[in-house]
Amino acid sequence: MAGSGWLALRTMPGPGWVRGSGPAVLRRLRDAAVVRPGFLSAAEEETLRRELDPELRRRRYEFDHWDAAIHGFRETEKSRWSEASRAILQRVQAAAFGPSQTLLSSVHVLDLEPRGYIKPHVDSIKFCGSTIAGLSLLSPSVMRLVHTQDPGEWLELLLEPCSLYILRDSARYDFSHEILRDEESFFGELRVPRGRRISVICRSLPEGVGPEEPGQPPPAC
Repeated sequence: MAGSGWLALRTMPGPGWVRGSGPAVLRRLRDAAVVRPGFLSAAEEETLRRELDPELRRRRYEFDHWDAAIHGFRETEKSRWSEASRAILQRVQAAAFGPSQTLLSSVHVLDLEPRGYIKPHVDSIKFCGSTIAGLSLLSPSVMRLVHTQDPGEWLELLLEPCSLYILRDSARYDFSHEILRDEESFFGELRVPRGRRISVICRSLPEGVGPEEPGQPPPAC
């Protein structure tokens, strides 16, 4: 897909953050697959990294996931945060979720090593609801979405450090998503070299699940 596709309209300079197979899919998913670059300040990114690193570094990188979706990763579910980090997560909730949506109480934290990647998958409706929002820390990456019934329809999201991505509704249910491995990490003609990447992922509750019910296996995003 490198070298083809349409760039979404935007106001800031640079390569853009969303590109797709054509203007129709870009219009249809304009509000369903969103990238907000610079959502975090450098200081906020460092706040999250400092809080997460001690716990993550106690874990080894794994190369087999329970559903074979992730390679070269370590992960955790986190529900207790410092006051500064809670303020950041509250901003994510306000930016990505509607007032009627309830979030899962735990936040999924996924740490990919530089050679790690996430294979194409659609998160089960059993595990999270209609909206997923993720903060990207440390390394840029490319997320690719491909329609499950029509592979000719696709989007690519450029996820720079400190950005927020949001997947909701059709982008969440009708498209697979993946994080490209380093050797495939291009955004159009732009090479996006991969390093260690931490994502901090907030999720809405699945329909029919109460907030007191135990958590489900997390999505890979």
